Amino acid sequence: MSPAMMEETKPLLSRVADAVYWMARYIERAENVARYIGVNLNLQLDLPGDPSQQWQSLIDTSGDGEAFEKRHGFANQHNVVEFLTFDTENPNSIFSCLRAARENARSVRETISSEMWEQVNEMYLHMAAQHLAPGAEWLPEFFRQLRLSSHLFQGIADATMTHNEAWHFARLGRKLERADKTSRILDVKYFMLLPSLSDVGTPYDDIHWSAVLKSVSGLEMYRKRYGRLEPRDIVDFLVMDRDFPRSIHYCIARADNSLRAITGTAPGTFYYSSERLMGLLRSELDFTPVDQIIRNGLHGYLDALQMKINEIDDAVSSDFVYWRPQGQSQSQSQSQSSATIGSH
Repeated sequence: MSPAMMEETKPLLSRVADAVYWMARYIERAENVARYIGVNLNLQLDLPGDPSQQWQSLIDTSGDGEAFEKRHGFANQHNVVEFLTFDTENPNSIFSCLRAARENARSVRETISSEMWEQVNEMYLHMAAQHLAPGAEWLPEFFRQLRLSSHLFQGIADATMTHNEAWHFARLGRKLERADKTSRILDVKYFMLLPSLSDVGTPYDDIHWSAVLKSVSGLEMYRKRYGRLEPRDIVDFLVMDRDFPRSIHYCIARADNSLRAITGTAPGTFYYSSERLMGLLRSELDFTPVDQIIRNGLHGYLDALQMKINEIDDAVSSDFVYWRPQGQSQSQSQSQSSATIGSH
């Protein structure tokens, strides 16, 4: 679609674009939270000592530490699972994400397929019927089913929805959300997961790195490519790999492709601010060696990358949902770290 056509159709497209973009982001966010918790349930069985640090790391990953501390104080399995899964007042809980995804899907039922609506509605109703009981042995299977339901929704969307501008907005939202979450889980590993520097290079360190890769379903693919668990190779795999579907580089490249499919702008040029910011980030990922990232500081790099993804998100809102009153767009009311969920 050319820039001129975009200007002519923006009022109608903006409503649809906003809804499908956030529908996809919320489902991806819910899936990622389910991944983190499921992996952590298994991780605490393999590690010695106080498990509270492992559960605190999930709160740190979500960026909702302040809200959690006010509500629950101490990080243990029950409190963290309740907060991140079932808490209706936590805007980033799985329940809140699926509720918001359902509302966005409902508002654009004329655009998405009926199968997509049925799947997201089923996911929400199943979630709404659950509650956390003490000693819930069913939790691992519950989170596994959530991940599979998300995969099913994505497959249904790809197979039943016309791959037009609306579909590309959904893919744009999904890939930006995925890139952000991969960066966060990798960042937490470096600064929060290890209980002691003495564990570096020990079997406990390998357990942590395996957990990081399992969080993005990447352990098998990593071992096929690299074999042994080496921090440098893991960073390369999760940040720079061009083929693994949950690496940051892969996600940003596909998000850039979808953005240009929406606007019709030629490669190497830009018309919208979001295209310029996306192109800059993609070029940085294309040409920055992983050794340079590690040498200059992985935490600083990932922190800056998350800020850039947030800037792209804000620019997408400004470029395509610009007529909303300031402060009313979903991307402004729902930041990547913690905020309140916007609604239509």
